[in-house]
Amino acid sequence: MFTGIIESLGNLTQTKREGSNLHLEISSDISHELKVDQSVSHNGVCLTVTSVSDGKHWVTAVDETLRKSNIGQLVEGDLINLERCVQMNGRLDGHIVQGHVDTTAEVKQVEDEDGSWVFTFQLNNPGLMVEKGSVCINGTSLTCYDVKDNMFRVAIIPYTFEHTNFINLQKSSIVNVEFDIVGKYIQKLTSLNTASPL
Repeated sequence: MFTGIIESLGNLTQTKREGSNLHLEISSDISHELKVDQSVSHNGVCLTVTSVSDGKHWVTAVDETLRKSNIGQLVEGDLINLERCVQMNGRLDGHIVQGHVDTTAEVKQVEDEDGSWVFTFQLNNPGLMVEKGSVCINGTSLTCYDVKDNMFRVAIIPYTFEHTNFINLQKSSIVNVEFDIVGKYIQKLTSLNTASPL
């Protein structure tokens, strides 16, 4: 489980294909602290560390992950948002994030608001979003607003802009989206109650 508060920016240094899997080597200032079998969020995708050496770590993305996220579109030199799993004795600064991407979205507009930035996204699949609700974009916990059908916006403060890969996002960029888990459970329970007469 994660909180959507990015710890570090990783640099994708190498990729290797093996069958339908994609292995990724990432260099970051937290890589040397990682351990094999540890779960780490990469752009909001929970991936298992398979190797650590020389300030770099390896993870593997399977076909399902590549189809549901932007991981397969990354190229060497790309920046990746990284977060280690939450410590249960710490504060939950963002919101509950599983690291299970629901869909992707396309950046439709980036507006410079003289001190902050507003990003407008278009979802590739219908999503579960509510006005002023939580959403996880590339692993970053954010509040969505101006929610309409498959469009929504988020406002980014300078700290978030400078310490995540939002700094490199531009029109047509593809991002990973995870909807709020609480909302997903409520939607599931509501649909079950509607379908099953008492």
